[in-house]
Amino acid sequence: MEKGRTRVDLFEYQARDLFAKHGVPVLAGEVIDTPEAAREATERLGGRSVVKAQVKVGGRGKAGGVKLAGTPDEAVARATDILGMDIKGHTVHKVMIAETAPEIAEEYYVSYLLDRTNRTFLAMASVAGGMDIEEVAATTPEKLAKVPVDANEGVSLEKAREIVAQAKFPADVAEQVAEVMVTLWKTFVAEDALLVEVNPLAKVADGRVIALDGKVSLDDNADFRQPDHEDLVDHAAANPLEAAAKAKGLNYVKLDGQVGIIGNGAGLVMSTLDVVAYAGENHGGVKPANFLDIGGGASAEVMANGLEIILGDPDVKSVFVNVFGGITACDEVAKGIVQALELLKEKGEDVTKPLVVRLDGNNAELGRKILSDANHPLVQRVDTMDGAADKAAELAAAK
Repeated sequence: MEKGRTRVDLFEYQARDLFAKHGVPVLAGEVIDTPEAAREATERLGGRSVVKAQVKVGGRGKAGGVKLAGTPDEAVARATDILGMDIKGHTVHKVMIAETAPEIAEEYYVSYLLDRTNRTFLAMASVAGGMDIEEVAATTPEKLAKVPVDANEGVSLEKAREIVAQAKFPADVAEQVAEVMVTLWKTFVAEDALLVEVNPLAKVADGRVIALDGKVSLDDNADFRQPDHEDLVDHAAANPLEAAAKAKGLNYVKLDGQVGIIGNGAGLVMSTLDVVAYAGENHGGVKPANFLDIGGGASAEVMANGLEIILGDPDVKSVFVNVFGGITACDEVAKGIVQALELLKEKGEDVTKPLVVRLDGNNAELGRKILSDANHPLVQRVDTMDGAADKAAELAAAK
């Protein structure tokens, strides 16, 4: 889990719409959620269409989620078959009715992504498109060009030609692909994306190069610059706890574990995750259940909100509140814990999960006194980070 970069993965139809908005060559298409709607959509596309399941997972074609429809009636039948289908644990609620492509002569791959390791951006391109790019990288790495992109310089036509040359695209499509690379970079930057990918980018019978499928991941931290991105979020599929936390302005990510974590500051929370995971090895493999950073200047209300979110997670068996007081004073954190427990009680919620609290730094003694005076039966104070992590793991394992 990486704090500071949260991503919103788009459906194919959403990626297609963004591509079209910025001038990447795509085929016509529209999204529907009822079989009968496939008829009119196919009629608008000339009577033939491709019916494509909209799920955020690969392997749709092999699973039967992509079907050709030769008539509007066939489109209805294919949509009936695909809607409601389960593809690798993802239920299909929408399908895209897409224009059928002219005969495909060749399939390529192009993408841009954030290269965290090297702290730059990376262009990737290959003439071996239409297949899993990880497989290409593993079996024929010479067919995958990886070209760093300087954020200050971006991708000019000259840079795009360099990428195309390294990927050894055929001469008859090289200039078209370079132009697509320029436009795709503009899409990447304009939409604050972490990934834009076209697979396949196809050369069709008439010589055109067209994006037949796309994948886009957006940087959720750029929402303040991208108000329109809110409309792209799949709220129905979002984790309800993450959605509730976002509504409260909390930096929360659900993880697969049993110890709820609250801390102030990303570095401290990340360290807490590691310490809890290590301690959990001695208690049956208990793991952290979430990432929750209440921030550097969190109030008692913020603390209460965070604790309410975590206690509402059925996977959580114990909670570790780990705070080093700086801007966030420990007495405010302690008040927040007491308030949260009172709030949940007022709501009629039966709180039975133990809380282990470690307070250190600014106003730590006052914070500890507040907790001692409250004398809540579920709250335990442990004054060292390692000791508190071990106690939280022990309590989770015992539940």
